[in-house]
Amino acid sequence: MRKFLFLILCGFLVIPNAFAMNLSLNDAIDKIIAESNDVKIADANIKKARAQLGTVNANRWMTIDGTVSYMNLIDPIRPTSDDGIRIPAEIGAMLENSGLKMGQIPDNMFSAGIQITQPIYTFGKIGNAVDAMHDAIDMYKSSKDLTMREVKYAAANLYWTAKMTDEIVNASQKNLDNARAARTKLTAAGRANRSNLIQIESEIATKEINLSNAKFDRDTAYRMLKIMAGIDANKEIILTDNFPDSFEPLQKKELKSNPEWDIYQKQIQMYESNASSKRSGGYPTLAAVGSYSYNSMGNDVGHMFDKEGSQSAYIGLALQIPLFNGGLHSANATVEAMNAESARQNLEKSKKLKTEEYNTAVDKYKHLCDNLEKLNNAYNLTQKAYDVSVNRFAAGQTSAIELSDVSGALYQMDMALLNAKYNILMAGESVKKLGE
Repeated sequence: MRKFLFLILCGFLVIPNAFAMNLSLNDAIDKIIAESNDVKIADANIKKARAQLGTVNANRWMTIDGTVSYMNLIDPIRPTSDDGIRIPAEIGAMLENSGLKMGQIPDNMFSAGIQITQPIYTFGKIGNAVDAMHDAIDMYKSSKDLTMREVKYAAANLYWTAKMTDEIVNASQKNLDNARAARTKLTAAGRANRSNLIQIESEIATKEINLSNAKFDRDTAYRMLKIMAGIDANKEIILTDNFPDSFEPLQKKELKSNPEWDIYQKQIQMYESNASSKRSGGYPTLAAVGSYSYNSMGNDVGHMFDKEGSQSAYIGLALQIPLFNGGLHSANATVEAMNAESARQNLEKSKKLKTEEYNTAVDKYKHLCDNLEKLNNAYNLTQKAYDVSVNRFAAGQTSAIELSDVSGALYQMDMALLNAKYNILMAGESVKKLGE
């Protein structure tokens, strides 16, 4: 029976981990990208640019405008009369087709019309504006690429930061366990030296505080990772990727492209196309035009269409020629040209800065990898020194102060080794962000 109860208890202890979420680095990156507001904004900017392209493209096609109107005319001299109204003789021609007398006109009038305009040639006004919008779409696509790289880098930073806090908790727990084991050995050997016992008790209290702080930092890092990945804050997660013991060498290559450079290049092309479009505003516009209108009259609404109304229509070409605008088009073109020049200078500056940033990231990666082997050797030597010091302390051959110094040195080596691995990983992520 006791064995059965023991197995049930063990089952309850295992169940929490059974429901934990395993989270790899790639899974975390995918989740954070899916939750990223910056990525969603980048997508919205692309859709907005495509919609703006639609508005510019609409200028290529014909416009069709229709008008319909109805009027009930009132004679101010006889406002209640149903005999129509008196009109001036100059519009009597309109009455001849309706068979009415010269002096009167029906007080109900209806008119409808339609007008069509189709641009034929705009001397670059529309074409250059369309080219500018295509460049804007490409610019926003490059902006999304840049945003994706930034988000991936930030996601990797969140993941490895959380993993590092896990390792710090483990190192702090190990450091505390070592201090407690030393105290056990000290008291098991017989009557302990009072000063050594006080010193080691002080060390244990300090290391308990360090462990508590490390757990708080771990919980904070995990909570931030969950928030950015869209994971429930109460959901337990297990980070399955570990810090590697060794790292692949990284070859420095020439940085030939970068999303930020693509953004500036597309900006230059967009502003130059806009400048051409603005400059074309001073040139003529050739369009085909057509119109049709219908008019009808009657003494009342019910008999308005009893007789054939008047109709008119025309088709032709229209050439609109700007004569004077005070230099407006030239000024607008100059503004766009200066925008292009600013983007060109930003591109040159970005090439210098990003190239140096990329080279520095590669050099940092190689430098940290070269130091990692030395750091591992130093850690192993410190571990041996600690083991010797513990045995000497248990035998009463050294003081608690010496043991504390060696223990502190071992803990610092744990932190240095962990920090080096973290820096190598993030240097590699920097290279990916800048150079892929």
